[in-house]
Amino acid sequence: MILLLGLPVFAQDVPRTWPDWRTVAADMVIPAVEDAEPQAGRRVRYVPTGYSSQLAVSLWLPHDWDSAKRYPIFVELPGNGGYRDARGDECSGRPDDCRLGYGLTAGTDWIWVCVPFLNTSGDAVALTWWGDAPDYRPQATLAFWRQVLAELCERFQGDRERVVLAGFSRGAIACNALGLHDDSTAALWSAFLPCSHYDGVRSWPFPGSDRAAAASRFQRLGQRPQLILGEHSQTRETRAYLEAAYPGQLDQIVTESTGFQNHSDQWALRPCPARTLARTWLQQQTSRTK
Repeated sequence: MILLLGLPVFAQDVPRTWPDWRTVAADMVIPAVEDAEPQAGRRVRYVPTGYSSQLAVSLWLPHDWDSAKRYPIFVELPGNGGYRDARGDECSGRPDDCRLGYGLTAGTDWIWVCVPFLNTSGDAVALTWWGDAPDYRPQATLAFWRQVLAELCERFQGDRERVVLAGFSRGAIACNALGLHDDSTAALWSAFLPCSHYDGVRSWPFPGSDRAAAASRFQRLGQRPQLILGEHSQTRETRAYLEAAYPGQLDQIVTESTGFQNHSDQWALRPCPARTLARTWLQQQTSRTK
């Protein structure tokens, strides 16, 4: 084990067998999403002002939620829908099926909200990528996210200065591709936690997925921290890309494997070194501001 930025990081270059998440018993069960009013310890569908019910986010107020306190916000972006691989790992692309935030915050101390991507007109959920092909315009999605954040801070004691943007697969790519899309959007977040993929490492269907465009977005990151996770040895590829593209600019970035072979966010519900690392990292973010 090595230390990086005061965090325990487990060396990925050591040869090992990557287990399936199914071989490790879950110690957490995510509460079912309800059609109810938000309250402490319940996960509900919440519809932002001005939007239809089909664009509801999945909102969790922690067990310890108190209207007299301010809470950091864990914003989670889902992967592409329609995904299923040979192992049976799958993703619906919908907020209700996200898992990272609950597992990594342990359901306490943080407001956890899972938000969808929208189509170009902003009236339907985009289950793959964002906007409509072939342009994949993100403006409606970004406007929706801003509205959600504003209401979390105004109505539920969210702290604007402590907002972590996280995501799985498509959502991991979008942490930079959309989260750092422009200066005003980039200013919303205090830290980033992409899991399984990273903007710029590979080309994807949306315009601007090339490395030059990704580099312009990366410069908006500044000194804000990122914890980059990925299955098996995936983050070795990510680290090599980052070191080649941004030498001397990575002091705030930690990369680590989930410790599992799967392209899935199920690992977050299981005891493992990556979850311990992520929880420690998130605890550090509660004392940071943008």
